[in-house]
This record gives sequence, C-alpha cells and structure tokens, in this order.
Amino acid sequence: MTMTMARERDAEKLLEVRNIVQEFAVRGPGGVKGAKVHAVSDVSFDMWRGETLGVVGETGSGKSTLARSIIQAPRPKSGEVRFLGTDLMKLGRRALTEARRQMQMVYQDPYGSLDPRWTVLELVEEPLLGYKVGTKAQRRERACELLDLVGMDPGVFGRRRPHELSGGQCQRVAIARAIALNPALIVCDEAVASLDVLIQAQVLNLFERLRTELGLSYLFISHDLALVKQVSDRVAVMHLGQLVEVGPSEELYRRPLHPYTSALLNSIPGLDPATGKVRRPTAPKGEPPSPINPPSGCRFRTRCPLAQERCAQEVPRLRELFPGHQVACHFPLATPDGASANGTASTASSGGSSGGSNGTASASGNGAATAGDAVRS
Repeated sequence: MTMTMARERDAEKLLEVRNIVQEFAVRGPGGVKGAKVHAVSDVSFDMWRGETLGVVGETGSGKSTLARSIIQAPRPKSGEVRFLGTDLMKLGRRALTEARRQMQMVYQDPYGSLDPRWTVLELVEEPLLGYKVGTKAQRRERACELLDLVGMDPGVFGRRRPHELSGGQCQRVAIARAIALNPALIVCDEAVASLDVLIQAQVLNLFERLRTELGLSYLFISHDLALVKQVSDRVAVMHLGQLVEVGPSEELYRRPLHPYTSALLNSIPGLDPATGKVRRPTAPKGEPPSPINPPSGCRFRTRCPLAQERCAQEVPRLRELFPGHQVACHFPLATPDGASANGTASTASSGGSSGGSNGTASASGNGAATAGDAVRS
C-alpha cells in the first residue's frame, strides 16, 4: 500500500500528534531562575501503519525529546497524542503501561540499553516477563524465535552477555526485545549512529525485513540525512523544537521548500554530478539560537538569507504547498505557481532556487541540487 492510499483510509492512521509542547525548567544565563528550555514547541504530525517517518535536524533540535514525549516519558506539558485512537495524555499509569506495549524504543547505545549481568536470552525474555506473557517455557521458546528472526543463533548467543557481543550483535538483541510484544510502532532514536557502515547496512536491512514481515511502523530519528532518505517514506525536519518541513522523502530531498532544509542538504559532502568535482559542504552563517531564549517569529530567521521583517513578527505555520508536502516558512523556496521567495521564477523543482531576498545567493542555490544528487547516490 502506498502512503497516498494510506492517507485516504483513516482506519490505517496509527499516530496523531497535535500541538505538543515540552519544556524543562533550568537556570537561565547568569543563574536567573524561572528560565525554560523550549525543547518541543507546538509540533503536529500524523503517521500511518506500515510507514517509516524519518526525523532529522541538528543536535539539540528536539528530535529525541519529541520521541520521548510521544511515548509519555515524560508527558508533554500540553497537546494531544493519539495512538491507535487513544489519547495517551489522558491515560492513568496502568492504562499507559498497557498502551506502551504497542510502542517500543531502540536506543543509540546498544550496550547502555542492555543489563550487563543478564544473558541474551534473559534480556529478550524481559518484556514478556514484565507483561506476564506465557509460561517460563513459552517465554524461552519465544525468545529463541526472536533471536532467529534477527539473525542470531540462540544456541550460540543465548548464554552470552552483552560484553561478549559486538555492537551490531547488541543492537540485534535490542531489536529482538523491541519486537517481543508484537508492537505497532518502533521508535529508533539514533539506533545505528554508533555502528560502523557495514553493520549499519545489516541493521537497516533487518529493520526493512521486519517491517515487511511484521507490518511495523518506524519513527526513525537521525542526524544523518543520507541515511534517513534511504529508509524513510516521509521526512520531518526539526529546527529548535519546531517542525519546519514535512514531505515525501524523494520530493523533500529533490525540492526542499524551507531554507533550513536546504542548508542541511548543503552540509552533505559529495560530488557535483555536472563537473565531477568534490562539493565542499557549507553551513548556515551564525550560531544556532538558544532554546532558552529563542528568537521571535521564525526561529531560523537569525541565520536565514531570506529573512524579512515579517519573519520576526509572525510565527510561520505548517501549510501544504504541494500534495503531502508541508512547510512552515513565509517565503518558501518554491510555490505551486512557480514563484520563489524573491518573487522570481522558481527553479527549485530541479533542486535549486533563485537568489535570496537581499540579492545574495539563497540557501537553496545550486548547492541544493548537488546535495540532493549526493544523497541519491
């Protein structure tokens, strides 16, 4: 089933996130009390069954906090999270524990997520034991089946402990634990970031195989744009706690609509397909704003080459410019009528855009086209 078909069938909707806010009290600059880290601010999106939604952004953009807020660990300060039709924000402790049975996480550090004193079989059995599933013999049989499913022979690895495994093997054990209760959603929080390239490929292939065989959905969080493009049906781009762009993976990488998305693509090193020369990565000018005191209006405006007065006065809202492609920007890099941010004809459909509003090269220029080509390769 394609994602377009899934959107047309409300019964296939898995997760609905509406206007969630997550903040943490801290001491502000100079030790001032009462300051807050605006970790997640008014974020809304949907997920469908069988879909992989990638979430990308710089370090500190709020990706991991968003994932933890969805599973209510901790609960968001406000908003609504509906999972399989149930609002998790309104559930009591016992009901929430039961709901989390359908949501599991795979963390970045495979060693840190496994108890070093337990054997592999005991680790995989833990979720089954926690939810009192089956007898002891049935749990052991299920653990062996799960290890087989993730490509680990229980006769060889079952009695080993985490320190006797490689990083890739530990991550496979973590995945086996995550699917033990037959969840509907797996949240992968930088799940392959600590693995080498070869092991990454093996784990990603395992994720895809399990999605096909078990009908899983993934919320895949990563700072690696090329990796997210490879595994995701759709991609959501986060900047300083807000979603700035959401769209189909291929289209978002081919035609970014937000200057921040284009800047992320330009940060990927690669080869210019037109000249064959190495394309040097570029980064947005200036320092990222503080999440304790974010800028007014658009939070990217202090580094955006297209920023105008309206950007400081009005918070941009996500709006759909192309089918399934949303952007939160007053002056997007492309519009359906073919106009770019500075009012000239847009070339973003081929991967670039005209110059910025001040006459300088915009964040999407020709670099965005080469970045997209680098990711595709």
